[in-house]
Amino acid sequence: MPCFCYKGRVFCYLWTDKKTKEPYMLMVEGKYLSHPKLEKGSRSRMKIFRVTPDKDLPISIIIDILNQALALYKSGVIST
Repeated sequence: MPCFCYKGRVFCYLWTDKKTKEPYMLMVEGKYLSHPKLEKGSRSRMKIFRVTPDKDLPISIIIDILNQALALYKSGVIST
């Protein structure tokens, strides 16, 4: 599983849904993020962003989510 870290802390990772076999990006500290494309599901801490494999990646949405998450680490909301 590709896992991405920021200053030694797990930030996000890429994986595929076991049922649908579709890829998603999981934001580890998703509970702090507010974006309409993020899904909480039954998770208490993490949120996912589903990717449709037969369509172009929505780069602007992905950048927005990543920037929101990075801001949490940089501002100290999430300690590093």
